[in-house]
Amino acid sequence: MPLSHSQLWSAIDGLARREGLTASGLARRAGLDATSFNPSKRFGPGDPPRPRWPSTESLTRILQATGVSLGDFATLARDATERPMTVPLLGMAQAGSDGFFDDAGLPSGEGWDETELPRPTDTMLSLRITGDSMAPLYRAGDRIVVDRAASEVRKGDRVVVRTMGGETMAKEIAALTTRNVTLASINPAYPPRTLPRREILWMGRILWVSQ
Repeated sequence: MPLSHSQLWSAIDGLARREGLTASGLARRAGLDATSFNPSKRFGPGDPPRPRWPSTESLTRILQATGVSLGDFATLARDATERPMTVPLLGMAQAGSDGFFDDAGLPSGEGWDETELPRPTDTMLSLRITGDSMAPLYRAGDRIVVDRAASEVRKGDRVVVRTMGGETMAKEIAALTTRNVTLASINPAYPPRTLPRREILWMGRILWVSQ
């Protein structure tokens, strides 16, 4: 089965970690420009951004530099997307009890659940918040991860909407019908907006925010 864009880049990142390197360090070891595998090189201009694929030459050189076979690299690629990324999960009340953290403040003991993190896909992108319409939830400069494939949105979901007129906005869905979508801001200074669905190019759920 062919590897996807996100699988290939995830495999490069995974190979770098296995070698104790950053993606830039892996590129240098292979005799490539240090920026060859930078995140900024993985997508080109466009709306949505156009995926860029690593070249056959660059893949060959990192395999030669690390002694990894093509089969092992393909396994890395599939493992990166088939194995969910998780972090420990605990309720706030439990977190105040003894036995869940060690002396360094790291998770320890039993009783932890897991939170699955969003795995990169070709339909995900990251955007930087501008303006204050979603303050104080999202502030100017915050980065959000959006999945344009998450089309089954519901009332109350926080989404990014791209209109046919070229406007991109982060909002909360206040109402949803077969014909219209009403978008609300967290900041009460901004009134709700109702858009006909035919004017919406795409609408994706916000999965993650870095503040």
